[in-house]
Amino acid sequence: MKSQNAVVDGSVRVGITGVGACLPERVMGSERLRQRVSEAGGFALPAGVFERATGILTRRIARPDEYASTLAVGAARDALARAGVDPLDIDLLVFASASRDMVEPATAHIVQAELGSRAHALDVTNACNSFVNGMDLARSMILAGRARRALVVTGETPSRAVRHDPADLAQFRDGFAGYTFGDAGAAVVLAEVDSGGILDVDSQTHSEHWSVGGISGGGSRHPRGDEHTYFHGDGGELREVFEKVGTSVLDRVRHRTGLDWTDFRYVLVHQVTVPYLERFVEITGVPEDRLVVTVPELGNVASASLGVQLDRIHDTLDSGDRVLFVGLGGGVSIMTMVWEKA
Repeated sequence: MKSQNAVVDGSVRVGITGVGACLPERVMGSERLRQRVSEAGGFALPAGVFERATGILTRRIARPDEYASTLAVGAARDALARAGVDPLDIDLLVFASASRDMVEPATAHIVQAELGSRAHALDVTNACNSFVNGMDLARSMILAGRARRALVVTGETPSRAVRHDPADLAQFRDGFAGYTFGDAGAAVVLAEVDSGGILDVDSQTHSEHWSVGGISGGGSRHPRGDEHTYFHGDGGELREVFEKVGTSVLDRVRHRTGLDWTDFRYVLVHQVTVPYLERFVEITGVPEDRLVVTVPELGNVASASLGVQLDRIHDTLDSGDRVLFVGLGGGVSIMTMVWEKA
């Protein structure tokens, strides 16, 4: 377990100057998903099973010709336009996502080719915390003088890893967490700012839980084989890990920064299911009116979750408003980031 944090010391500040998101047009309702799985699997699932268990009503699904890079490019163009920045003004492009177009090359190059930029381009992957990790890395490189303006993008297509034809109920249960997935893209532009900015970053990892869930195919352990391309895992076990250790990270942030829940205009938290979000509120005490709830409509969009939430509230923020990001990713890692709008 490791913990790291960085608090702005009043010198160079790095902030978010543009935000964007991209959602596929196709909508898949939970009842339609249940029917599809029942028909393909050859066994009956009770009506409303997904809604009751997850609180998810719909999710967005990328078309066959839409990829992780497609959603990232759509979000990037939105963020660049809102920041008033040309792609050629970007000197660091980070594709930070649990999804990717292919094993090699880095998906960041595919995004960059579409945008027409010439930045240093690389991928960052850390499950559903990838996007926050990407922002932290970009901020660090700007502070180190390695970049002046960074574009951090994510394109998530976890619906590609959902098993729609389980062989039996045991296989259905093993992949149940996958039925929460939806697809989305998000992006932010980071640059030096005169006030506000990213004030604090903290992370905690518990890698002994790496096997709780994931997609095992595509690496050196399982380079081929459809069986390893589906998501499997125990969402309940992942939630238990957060309940045991996650609150300590939040307590540290509040103690170190001197900020309480009411000092944040919004608290953006990674959203897996409605019951999980309700449990988060229960154990942390975060006021419900500080949340930006997207999971009933969009499902679990992996690392795009926090970016999509930020996109929805960004234009309502005033100078000096603070936002707390709370990320949770398989592995297991927990991340927080405090950002104040300039």
